[in-house]
Amino acid sequence: MRTSRLLWAGLAAAACGAVLCVAGWYGVSGERFAARQIPYLASCTVPGAALIVAGAVLLARTADAEAAVRVNGTGQETPPADEPGPPSSDGPLLRVPGGTLAHRPDCPLVAGRPDARPAGGAPLEPCPVCEP
Repeated sequence: MRTSRLLWAGLAAAACGAVLCVAGWYGVSGERFAARQIPYLASCTVPGAALIVAGAVLLARTADAEAAVRVNGTGQETPPADEPGPPSSDGPLLRVPGGTLAHRPDCPLVAGRPDARPAGGAPLEPCPVCEP
């Protein structure tokens, strides 16, 4: 859904930019003096070029988004396999002094911290990163 919005926004921006560039070129071509050409450059050609660049960026983001998401057999989007999922260690849950979250031992928020202690029976919320 999001990729189709990016696609249409990119195409619309690029098309509007192309129309503005053509209108600017047509206006400039009808003027003999440079002083009379500047308004066409300022009002049509420069914004048209900016819209073309913006459209190209949106289209590139669309291609990146489509490459980063695969659709499984059920039609649902799944993240690519190279993205790490939540940590999966089965050791005792940890917490930091004064903290309100329970973490798995390999959670990046507590891994390597010397002050991390076993959570025990403390009422703690699950960490949104490691999802214990």
